[in-house]
Amino acid sequence: MAKKEEAVSMIDTLAEFKDLKNIDKETMISVLEESFRNVIAKMFGTDENYDLIINLEKGDFEIWRNRIAVPDDELVNPNLQIPISEARQIDPDSTIGEEVTDEVYFAGFGRRAILNLRQTLASKILELQKDSLFTKYKERLGQIITAEVYQVWKKELLLLDDEGNELLLPKTEQIPSDFYRKGETVRAIVQKVENSNNNPKIILSRTDKAFLQRLFELEVPEIHDGLITIKAIARIPGERAKIAVESYDDRIDPVGACVGMKGSRIHGIVRELRNENIDVVNYTANTALFIQRSISPAKISSIRIDEVARKAEVYLRPEEVSLAIGKGGLNIKLACMLTEYAIDVFRDIEGADEEDVYLDAFTDEIDVWVIEALKNIGCYTAKNVLSLSREEICERADLEEQTVDDVYDILSAEFEAEAGTVTETEPEVEPEAEEVEPTTEPEVEAEPETESEAEAEPTTEPEAEAEPETAAEEAKE
Repeated sequence: MAKKEEAVSMIDTLAEFKDLKNIDKETMISVLEESFRNVIAKMFGTDENYDLIINLEKGDFEIWRNRIAVPDDELVNPNLQIPISEARQIDPDSTIGEEVTDEVYFAGFGRRAILNLRQTLASKILELQKDSLFTKYKERLGQIITAEVYQVWKKELLLLDDEGNELLLPKTEQIPSDFYRKGETVRAIVQKVENSNNNPKIILSRTDKAFLQRLFELEVPEIHDGLITIKAIARIPGERAKIAVESYDDRIDPVGACVGMKGSRIHGIVRELRNENIDVVNYTANTALFIQRSISPAKISSIRIDEVARKAEVYLRPEEVSLAIGKGGLNIKLACMLTEYAIDVFRDIEGADEEDVYLDAFTDEIDVWVIEALKNIGCYTAKNVLSLSREEICERADLEEQTVDDVYDILSAEFEAEAGTVTETEPEVEPEAEEVEPTTEPEVEAEPETESEAEAEPTTEPEAEAEPETAAEEAKE
């Protein structure tokens, strides 16, 4: 009886172990049975003739051994066979060749067997715990978790989750301005889970693009509900990010919903990312328009796209180039990442020399939907439109010929009016140049004018007296 009580106390200990390790009952029963069978197999060579009954709720277990009754003098294997004399003590009706079942107390196997069981059970539980940890976080890949800083190392942080599992946050996956102390709480995303040599390693990240996406899903209900979709994300951690969103409901402004009233929604995300600037733009399937939006606040003059090589040449007015490139080249770099196009920026010298007008200035004369259709094909200024043929605009913008002709007339009239004002000023310049030439010619003809004046002067009295005076003087001499 004492042996059975010892066995019961061992099961109670294992039940507590089950609760501490947070393992479900069915798995615990399976592990216990496998551990018992391994010990029995090591002691007797086989466990096929043993039946185990385990009840964790009552805290007991039973082991039953099945053996074949044989004559007393023919006993070969005591584990598989039982002498008929012993069999009749268990069951008086036993006969030779019949199977006899008797209960075995594990505590009677000896102290070594119990220690062996504990070691086997501990290794099984540890292996099961590692598998459970790997499976749990494998299913949580790409999700945000909250953990506490347990140890700060030079190249990584050691974190503990709510269940005490160890997680790693490498320095390379931290935002450059991140700084944590022991005991502080960290929010990060599960980036990858490794399981080399049955030793699971959970790697977290705060620089992954998916971390920004999950933050938007938490802060913006429309994204969580699927009314707004995040189409693309470009991010330089700690510096700047661009995110393209699209709404499936025309009544919802995707950019406004993501920013929130007075920036209430996006401010929480910016604080979590250590004041990382975030630009939210409307996504569109039109490549030219998407590139234009991605390099905002700069406004392009014209664009050339190579769909095969995935390259784009963007021409901007000189004052817009610095806006397109951005501080340290961040804006154009993020635009390339967001659109997945190699964008080259050029100064529109011709457009700078001649005055050009954005199409938005013609909203009084041209319908807004026509202007938007022209913008969708990369025409943002009047000269962009006039540089294309009518047939090309009709085909690319899907506009009627009459509509295109009206647009041409309006834009052409604008530039003709400007040209007319220029021609009026030009004649004013030309007379000035002609007046210079006549002023030089009279200087050359000054002598004839003086001669004519000299011829006219004899009619005056002073000139007439000049000659007699000279004749009288000669007579005196």
